[in-house]
Amino acid sequence: MHFILGDARVDVVADFDPFAIPAARIMPGRDLRELLPQRALLEPDHVDFARGEILLGMQALLLRIPGLTVLVDTCVGEDKERPVRPEWHRRTASGFLDRLGVAPEEVDVVLCTHLHADHVGWNTRLLDGRWVPTFPRARYLVGRRELDYWRSRAAAEPGVSHGAFADSVQPLLDAGLVDAVADGHELAPGLVLKPLPGHTVGQMGLWLERAGARAIFCGDAIHSPVQVLRPDWSSAFCTDAEEAADTRRTLLECAAEDGTVLVPAHFRNCGCTRIARDGEGYRPIYGAG
Repeated sequence: MHFILGDARVDVVADFDPFAIPAARIMPGRDLRELLPQRALLEPDHVDFARGEILLGMQALLLRIPGLTVLVDTCVGEDKERPVRPEWHRRTASGFLDRLGVAPEEVDVVLCTHLHADHVGWNTRLLDGRWVPTFPRARYLVGRRELDYWRSRAAAEPGVSHGAFADSVQPLLDAGLVDAVADGHELAPGLVLKPLPGHTVGQMGLWLERAGARAIFCGDAIHSPVQVLRPDWSSAFCTDAEEAADTRRTLLECAAEDGTVLVPAHFRNCGCTRIARDGEGYRPIYGAG
């Protein structure tokens, strides 16, 4: 699946799909039955009402503009020790790199919107018993605040976030491939990083404004279309639920006001969405067109 934003092509590259997670786990205290009147916007791609599950896509976004190839987030990866998540644990032969559509050496930049395990897994691969960069020519961009936070957490709790810092971030630091960036960092004309805090302390989004198109690659600021309909429903994985909801409302209002396309990390079978007002709330219009 791919879509076009101005002079940019974006390919949605699945690591695996779907990742079904009980609604009671990802959004505790919330009742999916409240969304039954809007069922047509959510089933079958995003919610399984009968099973009480929210359906996410584990996918990377390959952004190509003339002269630059950017991979936004790198999913779960292979060979990683993730015993708490059986679907992620010691995966092999997933075919992700074949589906990517470009050779690893052709990726210029890997943007880690944040450093949760399902966004950094393909940063590294196992070679001769050690973790090496999967994209050896790329600079790996991470928000400075995000990097400092997880480096400190990993030093105190080596197993934090499934041990992802140790196997998917630290090897890049050791190789000198990480750029810790701040608000306003420009990858290219019309590609600028800005903070999207709440889900994690230093999550960054990539704003695109090129050839008449406006979009924001927003990581996990919005996990699911459920949160378009209920912006106050933050996930159990958010560091600061109230801040995450504030960030999400700002994104939705911006998108509804000026037509900015939202490109979240986990929306299945659409890759992106426009936002329309619906009374005092919002509704998704899937796709970039």
